[in-house]
Amino acid sequence: MSAPARPGLRWAGYVAFAIVFAIACAFLANWQFSRNADRSAQLALVEANYDAPAVPLAELIPNGGEFSASDEWHPVELTGSYLADEQLLVRNRPHGGTAAFEVLVPFQLDDGRVLIVDRGWVPPAADGPLPASIPAPPEGESTVVVRLRPGEALPSSGRTGDEGQVPTINLPFVADSVSTDVSDAVITSAYGILVSEDPAPATVPGALAVPSEDPGPHLSYAIQWILFAIMGFIFIGYIIRTERKYRREDAEDAQQAGVPRAPSRPRRRDRDAEDEDALLDAALR
Repeated sequence: MSAPARPGLRWAGYVAFAIVFAIACAFLANWQFSRNADRSAQLALVEANYDAPAVPLAELIPNGGEFSASDEWHPVELTGSYLADEQLLVRNRPHGGTAAFEVLVPFQLDDGRVLIVDRGWVPPAADGPLPASIPAPPEGESTVVVRLRPGEALPSSGRTGDEGQVPTINLPFVADSVSTDVSDAVITSAYGILVSEDPAPATVPGALAVPSEDPGPHLSYAIQWILFAIMGFIFIGYIIRTERKYRREDAEDAQQAGVPRAPSRPRRRDRDAEDEDALLDAALR
């Protein structure tokens, strides 16, 4: 059998483990702090832009320009007409407690560009997977107010959708899903979430939910990871202290039982002390 590790080496192993654990906790805490900072920035953007006055689209996305992330949720006013024949459905959207559809309709502006407008959501029919009906957009010249959003990524699975459907609001994919003469004019850096339409239709799809104001649990998780790191050192300290206590009690019990203690090693004399003793012996002769 191998000899048990000496206490000093074992305790050093405990401390090393606590340090590694603390480093891992610090990494996770920093990750949660970063996520909290990102979430705070998102909430600040919503607060600044969501209820801002609507401006013409050209002010935020000029002809030939690109959408800026700082303009997300900002309302813009569109003048033109819906291309109702190019309507698409985004499938599997969580609304109303079901896998609903969001209704995308290209809106052609007076300057010739086309902005994809998300008019809201519709539920699937009770007896089938598709919506029973989809409220039609206004016909002819309209003034529409929307809030700008960036496009979404395609699903990692690579799945697309049935005819007239798209899996996500991936704007290049949406542009490829409409007719060729419309596709080239589609703005692919942003789309709009419907706020109002003039003239107002008799019925409209269900409105999309407002952005959540919940900051999320990231800050509390970060603090928890810091506390875990501290608790790791406290726990290791407790183990070492307990081991030392038991070793001391065992030594006292052995001494009281008359078990002789192991003789201590004689101290090694250093070379200078030996030379001094030799000189003293020579002088006394």
